[in-house]
Amino acid sequence: MFEYLEPDANGASNLPPSSRSTPPARPERVRHMLYGSLAGIDRTIKILHAHGYADPNDWSDPIPVPPSAAETWSSSGVEMWMAILTKTVLIE
Repeated sequence: MFEYLEPDANGASNLPPSSRSTPPARPERVRHMLYGSLAGIDRTIKILHAHGYADPNDWSDPIPVPPSAAETWSSSGVEMWMAILTKTVLIE
């Protein structure tokens, strides 16, 4: 259903060659945002890496979430952080 698109060292696309019998896959950028404690974010990034989805270095550095915004995400009083990843996926 989905194929991941990773640019080569020059930033060029490595789209697979399309066949005339199937419509070409189109790339689409998807942004993932993780909100949680630093430990929770770190663990989630490692799990996604173990599944082969994204390298840990592809994620942004954790960014502190302002306390006023963190109240909507957590009522536990834990300091909230976020990390962002942008992936390009092929839509068939």
